Amino acid sequence: MQDLKGKVAYITGGSKGIGYGVAQKLVAAGMKVAISGRTLKTVENAAQYLGDSKCVLALESDVTKLGDEKIAIKNILDKWGQVDVVLANAGVGHFAAVDELSEEQWHQMVNTNLNGVFHTLKASVEALKKSKGYYITLASLAGANFFATGAGYNATKFGVVGFTQAAMLDLRKYDVKVSTIMPGSVATFFNNHEPSEKDAWKIQPEDIGKLVLDLLKMHPRTLPSKIEVRPTRPDKK
Repeated sequence: MQDLKGKVAYITGGSKGIGYGVAQKLVAAGMKVAISGRTLKTVENAAQYLGDSKCVLALESDVTKLGDEKIAIKNILDKWGQVDVVLANAGVGHFAAVDELSEEQWHQMVNTNLNGVFHTLKASVEALKKSKGYYITLASLAGANFFATGAGYNATKFGVVGFTQAAMLDLRKYDVKVSTIMPGSVATFFNNHEPSEKDAWKIQPEDIGKLVLDLLKMHPRTLPSKIEVRPTRPDKK
């Protein structure tokens, strides 16, 4: 994808944070971008700042429901006729000791973080085969490093990493590239955090956007299938 102009991307959880930061970079590169979230009003509000309706599409979709994701992909295909890049970014986090983690919190993380990436790929895979496109999941360093109070989150992010790497092996014979990005601390609204100047030491959403652009422009013979990225100076927090 050396020339990204006119290519079509779909980003789940694209109304804020990392998803929005990636969307900004892709639109600036000349791509058409669809962003989704569970509340259409919120997604529409974000979309109006990204660009006009010729290059940006706001969609309501709950990634925990395969049917929603199928409808989202259909809407993209109806509007633009192709899907070249999919970023499965939607995610939630609850952090508590395993004996205090509620059943509801556990299932919400599994359904969003893990089932969601499967639903997004399942809904888009045939379109990606046709376009010889790129599927990217947003995992976390928590997908390789376990920590106290992270049993549920670790379980889902370890799962996302394993799922994505196996999917990469399944889909490369179709010339579909698959990667997972594993960030450390990012300045986002994740887990009810409110970004501020105090987050200057963290990775910024636009940094992840630049990373996605770099992946898309990588020579097709080379696939960075698992990318860990972390703040350079966490001691400055």
